[in-house]
Amino acid sequence: MQLLHIDSSITGDNSVSRLLTRQIVDAFLARHPDTKVSRLDLLTDAPNHFTADAMAPRTGQTDGLSEAQVRENAVSERLLSQFLAADVVVVGAPFYNYTIPTQLKAWLDRLAQPGRTFRYTATGPEGLAQGKTVIVASTRGGLYSTSAEGQAMEHQESYLKVMFGFFGITDVRFVRAEGVALGPDAKSQALASAYEDIDAAVTLSDVLELAEAA
Repeated sequence: MQLLHIDSSITGDNSVSRLLTRQIVDAFLARHPDTKVSRLDLLTDAPNHFTADAMAPRTGQTDGLSEAQVRENAVSERLLSQFLAADVVVVGAPFYNYTIPTQLKAWLDRLAQPGRTFRYTATGPEGLAQGKTVIVASTRGGLYSTSAEGQAMEHQESYLKVMFGFFGITDVRFVRAEGVALGPDAKSQALASAYEDIDAAVTLSDVLELAEAA
């Protein structure tokens, strides 16, 4: 079993999402101690934002690549290979300006490669990274899940569901801590709720069966 642990928060030791991803990974390892963990911290190891240099090799161009295109392609290959090797992906996704951090978006942009994570068919796009489980530590300063207005402003969990679904991943689980900026009591309540969600999120017998069969 391979687990990829990703963080994207910019707040270091003050990060609630980093706290939760550590808890998720520790809980998973307690149940499945033979799991091999790889780590990606997008605060210190973020790819450049998507550019024409990063796009060129993905369009099928292989000859005459510039030095920048070769360099950017190597970054994309490293991140994609790491992702494809994982059975379980734990993602720390804080809520910044109604969506995910730009570092996390840049990572997803590098994964979206035709013929690798998706392909176009006569009936529409088909994801090629099936069989993985993604566990997202979703953190928010305010409350967005409890009202229609809040849900309309939320482009964090909804975006991640769409992107991982585009890659063919249907098992996306959320451990949510919401309202963490509304005072100490609200933060404590949010964390208590998230800790309860972790137990269910790391019960992955279906993933273990797939990994053993592979």
